[in-house]
Amino acid sequence: MVFQEKNESMVLDSLRNFLADQELALNGRLPPERVLCEELNVTRGKLRKALAVLEGEGQIWRHVGRGTFFGPRPINNLTDVEYLNAHSRPTEVIEARLAIEPQLAKLAAVHGNARNFAEMRRCIRMSRNAREWRVYESWDNNFHQAVAAATCNSLLISLFDTLNIVRRSTVWGQLRPTRLPPSDHKSFAEHDAIYEAVVGREPELAANLMRTHLKSVRDRTYAAMEV
Repeated sequence: MVFQEKNESMVLDSLRNFLADQELALNGRLPPERVLCEELNVTRGKLRKALAVLEGEGQIWRHVGRGTFFGPRPINNLTDVEYLNAHSRPTEVIEARLAIEPQLAKLAAVHGNARNFAEMRRCIRMSRNAREWRVYESWDNNFHQAVAAATCNSLLISLFDTLNIVRRSTVWGQLRPTRLPPSDHKSFAEHDAIYEAVVGREPELAANLMRTHLKSVRDRTYAAMEV
């Protein structure tokens, strides 16, 4: 098979588009590398570089001997995640987020470092540049992960990761529209404000802004359910 000459950026874009078209469920298995190479008409070396980028973004995870899966790497085994998902209502998920994430933002403002702040800013920029809703949601998720990482507290990060996996497994993701978020989408300004408070070392303000943001997300989701 003769592969089309593509630079790394083109391969990454092709892979993103392919995965968006597949509409994989969280922890859904990607096709084998051989199949992906044929589908995208690229070499295995370039494919693996693109997969590494997506893994670094938290959009996929790989398990030696099992394959590559869609979504962030579970910190628990998949059986545990499925159990939590089956026994968690969307209202419980948002209540848990409201209980945990404002405190994460508060601690991020205290303990975060320049690398954490740069990652938060990158997530904000990439979410604004997203060309598909699914890509936007992935970067929105990465922003909240970056806030958690800025606490520099491994136990809290693990608790957030567990909550985040359950959140992404619930029906909430199915309630999202398919169109792109508008340029004045409220989450953009809300994320900007959280970022500024964290970088500005204002822990109480960061916590309050995160709480306001999550309540806004909750209200918008409830409104969508009523339409």
